[in-house]
Amino acid sequence: MTISFEASSLNAEDLQESPLAPPIAQPLAGPITTRSQIMFSAERQGILAGVWECERGTSRWEFHERGEFIHVLSGRMTVRQDHGEALEITAGHTALFPVGWTGIWEVHETLRKVYVVFRAE
Repeated sequence: MTISFEASSLNAEDLQESPLAPPIAQPLAGPITTRSQIMFSAERQGILAGVWECERGTSRWEFHERGEFIHVLSGRMTVRQDHGEALEITAGHTALFPVGWTGIWEVHETLRKVYVVFRAE
């Protein structure tokens, strides 16, 4: 089976809205609205993939039991791994947050990404 979708063409109304909250991440300065759609799920293999959009805000992320690969379609954020340098991620960037990564994401303008979440072995 091949799954194909145009993540950048999806309307925000096509995505399911929910507040950012644990266990995904902890907002640090008030509520943050997210929208998402899961495109693939294989729980037995520990893989989840889809489209995720996030409004402006600052949050703490802790990838203790899972990691995440992302490709940013639109928007801009700064990520700072604990005790590390800040890195700006914008449309067109691809990033990997390995299992064990902890730090802060500051979304400066609504961010839309395609993601693949994977579980630690």
